[in-house]
Amino acid sequence: MYNTDANTPRSEIDQRIEKLGKQLEENSIGAALVVQRADLLYFAGTIQEAHLYVPVDDEPILMVFKSLDRAIAESSLRRIVPLASPKAVPDMLDQYGYKVPPVIGMELDVLPANLYFTYQKVFEEKNLVDISHLIRLVRAIKSPYEIDMMRRAAKRSDQVAACVPELLREGITELELAGKIEAEARKLGHQGIVRMRYWGGEVFYGHLMAGPSGAVPSFPRSPTGGSGASPAVAQGPGFRPIQRHEPVMLDYVFALNGYYSDHTRIFSIGEPADELVAAHTAMLDVQALIKKEAKPGVKSGDIYELAIERTRTLGYDKYFMGVGDERVRFVGHGIGIELDEYPFLASGQSLELQENMTLALEPKLIFPGQGVVGIENTHRVTENGLEQFGQFQDEIVVI
Repeated sequence: MYNTDANTPRSEIDQRIEKLGKQLEENSIGAALVVQRADLLYFAGTIQEAHLYVPVDDEPILMVFKSLDRAIAESSLRRIVPLASPKAVPDMLDQYGYKVPPVIGMELDVLPANLYFTYQKVFEEKNLVDISHLIRLVRAIKSPYEIDMMRRAAKRSDQVAACVPELLREGITELELAGKIEAEARKLGHQGIVRMRYWGGEVFYGHLMAGPSGAVPSFPRSPTGGSGASPAVAQGPGFRPIQRHEPVMLDYVFALNGYYSDHTRIFSIGEPADELVAAHTAMLDVQALIKKEAKPGVKSGDIYELAIERTRTLGYDKYFMGVGDERVRFVGHGIGIELDEYPFLASGQSLELQENMTLALEPKLIFPGQGVVGIENTHRVTENGLEQFGQFQDEIVVI
């Protein structure tokens, strides 16, 4: 009945729960109550509507509102029980012999305020504290299982990029081309949903824009926006026909079994302008430098400053990651089962890189009225720098 071929192995879940328990204990937090979907997937192996209770001194229990049968089929946790409502959580814990500690951690970065007030009433006389930072630290270091899953996603990113030359033609609209490419991605197993953690973060596969459309700014925390299909979306591909000699940017996320590969390539029908080719080559230079220097122990913010310095030396700082007030001040971000994980290669960030963190590195140049050039690849942090997952050519693909 359920597709359980991609279930997270029990050993993975056990290791993750153990790491979270250590973080809780080190911060004098007696238990965690996890409710957000991405975190449920990570710690329980299912996104069914549920409450995962993780005490520091006992095994976890998954209390499921909907759907219990599916949660049992998908999760390897040993204690999975039905739950009538959030108000019943304390009674359920008492029924199974759990003593609720004075301090309980929750994901307060994403928990809606009305639910927070509900939990305050449910756990009266208990102190609810934010553990989102601790959870994101645990998730930032990827296991061999996760790295393998992301490598597989990156291979599919390469396959998606490889189909573009057969689909791209003069006069096709951005939206029509996007639909054709997305159909190929679905055939390869793309899950369809791309999750982001920050409030209001939305993305559908990614951004496909051509020529001037690529330089249209919008609300996403991204160097690119795009005109989109309407103000209701306000990002990504629109109805503009694609012309010859203009950069066509395919910035798509491949999502496989919950894990992501973020991947940008530039295409053109006929050679683009020489200045755009030179600018793209400059971004490949920035990528190569960061791949060499991004090693364990380096502060994530220092990587951004390194990119700024090299881009300034190359003469492109005015257009790097946006123009003027529309500029975003990062050059990459962590990636895993959400698109915006730790660490952020951004201005002022002090989190140090660690081996087996995974990063989407995306140096790009935005030229108003002309378009976007640049690159994005998903990488693993190693002792020798960044290991790139995607292997499709980084240079502009001329059709």
